[in-house]
Amino acid sequence: MFDIGFAEILIVSVVALLVLGPEKLPTAVRTCGLWLGRIKRSVSAIQSEISEELRIEELRRTTAISKEQLEKELKEMRQPFNAASQDVSKTVEEAAKAVDMPDVASNLQDNESNKP
Repeated sequence: MFDIGFAEILIVSVVALLVLGPEKLPTAVRTCGLWLGRIKRSVSAIQSEISEELRIEELRRTTAISKEQLEKELKEMRQPFNAASQDVSKTVEEAAKAVDMPDVASNLQDNESNKP
């Protein structure tokens, strides 16, 4: 955080001893320590919250990408089945017409028109 060497700490402690005196120095050092501890905990909490938010955002992005890929693959997989089911229904319709069952053929046509 700060680049403070032993010489700087020694100078600050001597000045603090001269200014505050030996009676108030322990209380001042304890108070400074408490404040520094609170500041460090606050900074640590803020850093952890920010990193957690970044992690959540990254998960949302990867999830959205995965969802798009899965939807694309599902759409590709459905295409052959839709084509095959249309071929089967056409074959059944032609067979129903050939056997002279117009009600089966009309039902198949109605089902095809109701599909999305």
